[in-house]
Amino acid sequence: MPEIELFDTIIAPSGTGCVECLPTGGWWLHLRRCAACGHVGCCDSSPSQHASSHAHESGHAVAQSFEPSEDWFWNYELGDFTYGPALHPPLSRPLAQSSPGPQGRVPANWVLLLH
Repeated sequence: MPEIELFDTIIAPSGTGCVECLPTGGWWLHLRRCAACGHVGCCDSSPSQHASSHAHESGHAVAQSFEPSEDWFWNYELGDFTYGPALHPPLSRPLAQSSPGPQGRVPANWVLLLH
């Protein structure tokens, strides 16, 4: 079996929000971007935890924060921060996009629903 590349600096992110939450009416606290394929998913504090699910199902171990002014990487396999190269822009969700988001879908009691 070929080794999975941890980083692809050419591929763009899959969108500006969690690709699983958007079509199903879900919401998120923060977003993470897969460093190998660009998949944008919701963080582990979010109700659905799609970013870590993607990492475990795909074998793509490293994700970068997809939040403005954050450039850190997380290795799901090691359960720790790691370093990585500059990825293809954009490097975060749009500044005008709310967090939690998306706007209009976040329940009033969202803090009680976090992990």
